[in-house]
This record gives sequence, structure tokens and C-alpha cells, in this order.
Amino acid sequence: MSRYCVQISWDEVAHLDEDAKRELFAAIPPYQRDARSRGIPVLGSGVIYPVPEAAYVVEPFDLPAWWPRAYALDVGWNRTAALWGAWDRESDTIYLYSEHYRGQAEPSIHADAIKVRGEWIWGAIDPGSAGSSQVDGRQLIEEYRKLGLSLTAAENTVEAGIHAVYRRLSGGRLKVFRSLSNTISELRIYRRDEKGKVVKENDHLMDALRYLVMTGMQYASVDPGPVEEDWKTRDAERTRSAVTGY
Repeated sequence: MSRYCVQISWDEVAHLDEDAKRELFAAIPPYQRDARSRGIPVLGSGVIYPVPEAAYVVEPFDLPAWWPRAYALDVGWNRTAALWGAWDRESDTIYLYSEHYRGQAEPSIHADAIKVRGEWIWGAIDPGSAGSSQVDGRQLIEEYRKLGLSLTAAENTVEAGIHAVYRRLSGGRLKVFRSLSNTISELRIYRRDEKGKVVKENDHLMDALRYLVMTGMQYASVDPGPVEEDWKTRDAERTRSAVTGY
């Protein structure tokens, strides 16, 4: 038997005027607003990041060359995920701008997909994410390093990582490009079960997000190639005094 899902937002309900929409919206808990007003599925009170999508999803734009960048990697045979972030230091805001999301592929395939986004970018990886022990994880890190990736072991304290991500999301200091469909999808369904435990399903990018916030951005850097002169010049122009000229 086939099943269909029809998504309808308030904008398609003719009998609701703008005043009624504002009144209804104000009465809805934040974590339910996207579900009730836009028809976007979320999982009620179990959702881990109860922040409306409108608060963190942004349209893609050209990232300034002087913003440091880093990525995080969560590995596994069924699904390997990587997430890239750029750091606006002036506002202390991280912009998630690219993702890699693929299953059942060899490390060389993932490494090539990561390097094409910038071989100079450092990544954070969970040392135990693909094996039954920390030894397996360390061996995997070395395998990826031999394939040309610059990697460091990530801090993997789950609750501390969730708290750090939530603080940024709720404070407006973590933004997600609308083009990152898999990341947005995982943010919608990332949840706890009835006992308060994190549901370990479809959460590879959410793990990568924790690694990025907790560890990856500490290693964020700018492109050391020709573009470095460009961002240094722009940075100097932005700080130059209009009075003295320097």
C-alpha cells in the first residue's frame, strides 16, 4: 500500500489573516512552531534542539576569504558524514556551508570528496566512531591521514557537545546554509527517547556537528595559498583609519 505525505503551511490557509497567524504563532512553543505553521515534521518535546528553523537557516552566500574554516567527520560503512563550518570572528558565528553524506564507500572515496573542498582545511574526527575500540579508531585516523587529510581526534562528550551546539543555535551564533538538506533534516529529527537517551538513528551529521563545535573550530584556518594575500588586504582596508589613512 502506498503512502503519501502532504505538507501545508499557514500561507495556504485562506481563512487565516495575518493577525490570526501572529496570535496563534505566539501561543505555540518554539519547538512546535515550524511543524504547526509550516508543516515541517518535528518530534515534539523529544527534540534536542528546540529552535525554529527560521532562526538558523540562511540563504547561501559567498564566504569572506578571511573567515577561518574547519570540518568534522563521522565515519561508518553504512553512512559517513562530514560537515564544514566557517567562522565569522567578529560576531563569533559559525556558518555551516557544506556537507558530505554517503554510505557504503571506501575511505579513499570519502577522502577525495573532502579534499576537493580544500586540502588545507583541518578536520576533527571521532577516534572510536568506526570501530569497537579506540585502537580501531586510531588506525582509521592514520588511514585517512595517509590519504591526505589533516585530522585531529575530536572531543566526544555527548551532553557537553549537545549543550555547546544548543547555546550557539539558541543564541544566533550558529547558522546553516539552506543548501545543506541532510543537515537540516537531521536537526529536525534529532531527539531523545522516553528515557531521555539520545536516539542513535540518522544522526551522523549531528555527531559531526558536535565534533565541529567542540574541537574542529579550534583548528580553523584560512587558505594559505594566494587567497591569503587577498584576505589580508581586505582586512587591512576594513581597519584602516579614514583620518590617518593607515
